[in-house]
Amino acid sequence: MASLAHALRSFRSGALSGDELFAEVDRILEGDRANAKWLLETLDEENTKVPLPPDIHQAVRSRIEQAAGGSAGFVDPDLSRTRLATSLFVSPSQPPAAEPAGTDARAVVAAGAGVARMPEVERIKGTGDVLNGRFVLEECIGSGGMSTVYKALDRRKLEADDRNPYVAVKVLNVEFRAHPDSLIALQREAKKSQSLAHPNIVRVYDFDRDGSTVYMTMEYLSGKSLAQILRAPGFKGLAHEEAVRILESIAKALAFAHDNGIVHADFKPANVIMTETGQIKVIDFGIARAFQKPDDTDMEATRFDPGSLGALTPTYASPEMLEHREPDPRDDIYALACITYEMFTGRHPFGRMQATEARDAGLEPERRKTLTRRQWKVLKSALAFDRDKRTPSVRRFLQDIRSGGRPSRPVSLVAGSIAVLVLAGGAAAYYYVKPNLGLPPISGVLSETVEQASLQVHEPPPAAAAGQAEQEADADPPPVISAVAPESEPEPPEVERLAKAAEPQAVAPIVSRPPEVSLASVMPIIEKIPCAALHVAVEDGVVDVHGYVSRQLDVKRLEKDLAALPGTRKVSFSLTQVAPDKCAIIELYAPYWTTNAKTEQRASIETRAKAGELAEGDPLVVDVTTPPYDSYVNVDYYSLDGGVVHMLPSPRAENNQAPGNYSATLGDLGQWIISEPFGDELVAVVFTPERLFDGLRDEHESGPEYLAAVRERLERIADASGKDKIIADFVVITTKPKPLLERLREKVRAER
Repeated sequence: MASLAHALRSFRSGALSGDELFAEVDRILEGDRANAKWLLETLDEENTKVPLPPDIHQAVRSRIEQAAGGSAGFVDPDLSRTRLATSLFVSPSQPPAAEPAGTDARAVVAAGAGVARMPEVERIKGTGDVLNGRFVLEECIGSGGMSTVYKALDRRKLEADDRNPYVAVKVLNVEFRAHPDSLIALQREAKKSQSLAHPNIVRVYDFDRDGSTVYMTMEYLSGKSLAQILRAPGFKGLAHEEAVRILESIAKALAFAHDNGIVHADFKPANVIMTETGQIKVIDFGIARAFQKPDDTDMEATRFDPGSLGALTPTYASPEMLEHREPDPRDDIYALACITYEMFTGRHPFGRMQATEARDAGLEPERRKTLTRRQWKVLKSALAFDRDKRTPSVRRFLQDIRSGGRPSRPVSLVAGSIAVLVLAGGAAAYYYVKPNLGLPPISGVLSETVEQASLQVHEPPPAAAAGQAEQEADADPPPVISAVAPESEPEPPEVERLAKAAEPQAVAPIVSRPPEVSLASVMPIIEKIPCAALHVAVEDGVVDVHGYVSRQLDVKRLEKDLAALPGTRKVSFSLTQVAPDKCAIIELYAPYWTTNAKTEQRASIETRAKAGELAEGDPLVVDVTTPPYDSYVNVDYYSLDGGVVHMLPSPRAENNQAPGNYSATLGDLGQWIISEPFGDELVAVVFTPERLFDGLRDEHESGPEYLAAVRERLERIADASGKDKIIADFVVITTKPKPLLERLREKVRAER
């Protein structure tokens, strides 16, 4: 669906011309639920973020003001709706009002606004559009440097009553279509991919065009990408069995492609789909090209360069691909090694740095404890920056990883160690060559003393212990232990010196431990983060951060800053990202959310929607748990247009006082039903020791005005009752339109 804010942003990005922007505004104003005041606030807010051309800004404002006396001032009295007057949205697929024959609608719009015609900008095909009268683009499911992929309804399959009428449609981006070789690229992708009939590779159906729109149809996969798993907050690596299972499927797909002369050339976690049925499929041989085999005479093999098309994903691209060299199966092996390292350890081997930058900086991937020594050697070889030194084939890589086994624990030197005995033997040999000392051997004394100290081996076992070393080859290296020698004392008389030397001398190893990071050193970094509600815990050198942050936050940079603090061993995150337009809400309630996060018996608000996703027509149901004392519960729904809906207290539920540790459900009777607009929204709850406001406010009002009033009231309550008696919580929900197939079926049922 489209909103005024969306239309303005589309105009700024070039997706809408000036004429199309005015037409979109007029369609919004024609709706019977538009509100001129909120439209003007949206216009001013968007113009403040990124200024519009003055004539465009004035033309849009004039349209809204002229419509204010009509339907634009309407407020829907039907309290059964969720948004009521907050819905300023219409479907972009809705046709504009018809103009008289022979009249250019765009010219009429421009003339009415008193502004000059703007040059046409090619419109990007998007949700709601239909390709060749057959494929209805229903939902965007991914995008990249060369294309955007949609879940599309195939009307032919629907007419045939196919149980699964959906396909995936890849549409070339406008910028990509401008490249002279782009059409060749996608045509060859379809041609080559159709030959890749393998259970772990997505099926490609056809290649076509609709006017200037070039697209390809593929098998639609319902599931999630490997990237979603690897990027999940707090991800620390997959279980060994699961990682190997995924790796085996991926390797089989790539090996099959390589056998057929095709290099993926843009392999990354987003191109691995884990279906709901447990299958692993590699998708998007989008810039795949035939590499030149010795017996290959295919002159199309080097017709285009994926790097020049801007389709590479630098984080996983090999140095050779970034340098525009001919693709080779070993380029896919580099990407596969990056992904494998990430599955095992939870981190990219070079901190998501491009291969060329990591190479020039002299970086090497870190040996992690979750890797056996054998696995580490295999990965290090596959991650070589020089193609000639890289693992030669995917099958060899998979075989070597399988033989690497599982990581094992460090070997503790407690019950006598060959390394210690050899060290003791060396010490005895030293004293043996001293003439006329008559000292007893001390090897037994030294080994006994070291055994009691329970040292851990941190150097490879000597040759004399080769057999045992082979068995311990996969053990992780334990922390290094250093021994400090005592300061020398004045030489005693010869007799006393010999007697003292004959006494057993204990070796007292001293463990050198670095200082541990403290909460005091972490908080200055955390407190500088804008638009955030965060709780930080620091223990044993591990910094754990969880809470809410803006999508605009550079999480990788934050991780780097925290990891650089002295004594930090590990940084873990569990973050929920919110849209920038929700920052005012987060910042207002952040202190009270943090107070809540520190308590053992947390108050909370949760939605019953799976993964926080709701579709058009679904009821909005939330569960609230109160703090361990009497409080007043205030629940507000912040919608996309900047408005706020008061769920509690409201005319539907005036009494919002609750006892401690009380659980309640809102919306289970269908009071709030999801409707347009759709996107990421937020529901907040704040618990106060006294009423937030003396009386009921309008159920729907402007978000900024309400937040200003709430801020003032919370400050007064904090002064009177204490800031720690105010706590808050959030829940982010994602709303979507009803699937087109369901709407069509409802229409059919209604017609019957």
